[in-house]
Amino acid sequence: MVSLPRQVFRVSAASLSAIAVLALAGCGNNYRPVVSAINPVGPSTQPQVYATAIADPGNGNDGLATVINVFGETVAATASVAPSPLYFTVDSGGQAYVIHSGNSVIDSFSAAEGLMTTTVKHSSLAQNVNPTQITTNGTAGPVFIIEPSTSKVAVLSAGTPPTIRQELPVPANPVYTIANPSATRVYTLSQGTTPGTSTGTATAIEAGTGTANNAISASIPVGISPIYGVMTPDARRAFVLNQGSGTVTVINTVGNNLDKTITVGSNPIWADVAPAVNEIAVLNKGTGTSAGSLSIINVALCNQVALPGNAACDPNNPADAANFGTVLSTVPVGVNPVQVAILSDLSKAYVANADGTVTVVDMNTMVATKTITVGGSLNWIQAVAGNPTGKILVTAADTQTLTMIRTDTDVVTSTIQLQGKGIGIRVSQ
Repeated sequence: MVSLPRQVFRVSAASLSAIAVLALAGCGNNYRPVVSAINPVGPSTQPQVYATAIADPGNGNDGLATVINVFGETVAATASVAPSPLYFTVDSGGQAYVIHSGNSVIDSFSAAEGLMTTTVKHSSLAQNVNPTQITTNGTAGPVFIIEPSTSKVAVLSAGTPPTIRQELPVPANPVYTIANPSATRVYTLSQGTTPGTSTGTATAIEAGTGTANNAISASIPVGISPIYGVMTPDARRAFVLNQGSGTVTVINTVGNNLDKTITVGSNPIWADVAPAVNEIAVLNKGTGTSAGSLSIINVALCNQVALPGNAACDPNNPADAANFGTVLSTVPVGVNPVQVAILSDLSKAYVANADGTVTVVDMNTMVATKTITVGGSLNWIQAVAGNPTGKILVTAADTQTLTMIRTDTDVVTSTIQLQGKGIGIRVSQ
C-alpha cells in the first residue's frame, strides 16, 4: 500500500445519498421475520432509526419489505411488494420506489406510520422495457428509471404512485443515472453498442425542481463500460466509474463538460463520498478471484483552499485544486468487493465483499484494520450514524439474513431473517 499526504483543507459536505426513513406494517402475512440478537444490543439512548430491506422469496412469490428498528435491533413491520424485486431507492422525504425483474411494475410507498401492504401503490412502465435502475433527484423529484431495452430513461414525477412525464432517448445500453438532491442536472451513463469495447457516454439531463421539461443538455464521452457514479454534495463535480478502463471520469457539472480522468485500480464498481475531507473512496473489484482494493482520492476544489479574495478562483464555478485527482492511498480489501460505505464521522469505511466478509478501513491512517466474517455472497452495505455507536447493515444475494455490526467494536450484534434473499437495505436519519 502506498499512501500520500492528505489535503489539509476541509469542506462542508453531505453523505452520498439522502435515504429516507420508512415505517412499513405488514398486512395479510402469516409470519414475522425472526431476529437473532447477539448480546450486547444497542443502548436504549440511541436515536430512533428505521431501515428497510427488500427481499425476494423466489418462485414468483411477492417480494417483501422488512422494516427494522436499527438500534433496537427489532423488526418493526413487513409489507408485500410485487414479485421479483430488483432495485429500489428512497428519497430524503421517505418516499420509496421499487422496480422489478421481468416486468414493468413500480411499487411506491411513503414513510407513514402504520403503512400496510394494502397501501403500497402499484404503477407501470411500458411493457418490455426491462428497467434495471431507479433514482430520485430529491423529494420533489423527478424520478429516473433506466430502460435498457429501448435505450431510454423514463422521467417520472415523484409521488405515490409516480406518474410518467416523458421518456428520453440515450445511447445504447444505459446502466445508471447519477443524481443528487442539490443538483440541477443528472447524468445517465450508457455503455454504447458494444459494452466492454465502446466508449461510454454520460448524458446530461436538466433536472432542477423548476424544470418543466427535462431536456438533454450535453453528451459527454467517458471511459469504457461506465457502471456507477457519485456527485459531490454541492453537486459541482460528478465522478463516473469506468469499469472497463480502470479510470474515473470527472465532470464539471457547472460547466457541463469533461474535467479530467483519474486512473484507479482494476474494475472500479462503486464509490462513496467522504464529507468534509475533500475525498472520495473508489472500490475496485480487481480480478474477482484475488483481493480488490479501495482507492482514496483527493477531490478538493480551489475555492476550498484559496485565500479569500483570490480572483482566480470563481466561487460559482471553482477550478480543481492543485492536488485534485491525487490517489492518496490504495488499500487492499477482500475478494470480489461489491460496495463501500463511509461513516458520517469519517473515521472508517466498510467494504462488503462477495466472499462473505466485511473489510474495515481506517480513513485516517488509510489502512485496513479488520476483516469481519458475515457469510453469504454480500451484495449491499449501509452505514448508520449513532452515538455512542453506529451500525453497519449488510445483505447477501444468496441468504435470507441481514447482518448488523456495531461500529465501535466492529462486532456482529444481530442477524435478522428477511424471509427472502436480500436485494438491498436503505436507511435515513
